[in-house]
Amino acid sequence: MRAARRAQRRADERGSVTAELVILAPLLVLMLLFVVALGRLAGARIDVDGAAAQAARAASIARDPGSATAAAEETAASALAGQGVTCGDLSVSVGTSNFVPGGSVSVTVACSVSLADLVGLRLPSTETLSATAVEPVDLYRSLSG
Repeated sequence: MRAARRAQRRADERGSVTAELVILAPLLVLMLLFVVALGRLAGARIDVDGAAAQAARAASIARDPGSATAAAEETAASALAGQGVTCGDLSVSVGTSNFVPGGSVSVTVACSVSLADLVGLRLPSTETLSATAVEPVDLYRSLSG
């Protein structure tokens, strides 16, 4: 008698794992996409920080404010391209108001990262990440002009 009841219960539970999987699979996929989005943003933030530091260093060793701006823009673009970051809109702003020996130069890099390919999360299609770095201009060097 007991064996018959156990067999009946097992037969009643057939397909319950399938039903649970059908219910949970979309949630697991959404969680995976969310983790991918966070990873993409964290990696891009690290790369933008590095590009800002490299651009500030390149600007600080330039001889005049004009070449400092050009060097910073070129360095930021190449640093991000070298890391595989594709910016929808790359903005590099260089502060050369204190570009004198012993002064400093600041560089702000802003990059719009696309999240449009992560469908179903209701995230913004782009996220703008920015970073600022400041480097000193050498006290014992000459500047042109």
